Amino acid sequence: MDKRQAIGSWLSGPRAAAEEMGVDFGYRGQGLGLPESGPGSIAPLGRRFGALFIDWGLCLLVSYALLSGRNAQVAGNWALLVFLVLSLVTVGTVGATPGKLLLRLRVVGEGGVRLSLPRAVLRSVLLVVVIPAVVWDRDTRGLHDRLSHAVQIRV
Repeated sequence: MDKRQAIGSWLSGPRAAAEEMGVDFGYRGQGLGLPESGPGSIAPLGRRFGALFIDWGLCLLVSYALLSGRNAQVAGNWALLVFLVLSLVTVGTVGATPGKLLLRLRVVGEGGVRLSLPRAVLRSVLLVVVIPAVVWDRDTRGLHDRLSHAVQIRV
C-alpha cells in the first residue's frame, strides 16, 4: 500500500476502508428489520432536516406571537421550550410533529411499535440538548433515537 492509499483511507473514514476490503454493511435500517426503500424505511436526512426546520419555524412563530412580547431575541429562548412541548405532545401521541406529518415521516419504536410516553419524553429532552441528536450511527439514527429505542421512518 502506498502513502496515497493510506491517506485516502484515512480521509474517507473507516467504513470506506472496510468496504474496500470487502466488508458488506448492508443498507441503512437492515439491522433494524426495516425495508431498504419505500414506506417503513429509514427516513432520509433531507426530509428529517426539512421537518426540523418547519417545526422550528412554527415554534419561533408561536413564541414570538404569544410568549416574548414581540421581542425577537426573547422569542428564540422561548422557542426552545415550545419545541420541547411540541415534541413531547405530538411524538408522544401521534408519533410525528407537524413538520414530520407534512413531509410524511413518523417516529416509531424499534420493531415498528408506537413510542411509549416515557421514551418520547427521553427522546424529546435529548433532542433539545442538541448534542445527542448530531451523534449518528450507521443507520443515521441520532443518539437521542438510539437511547429511546426510536427510529424515524417514511410513511
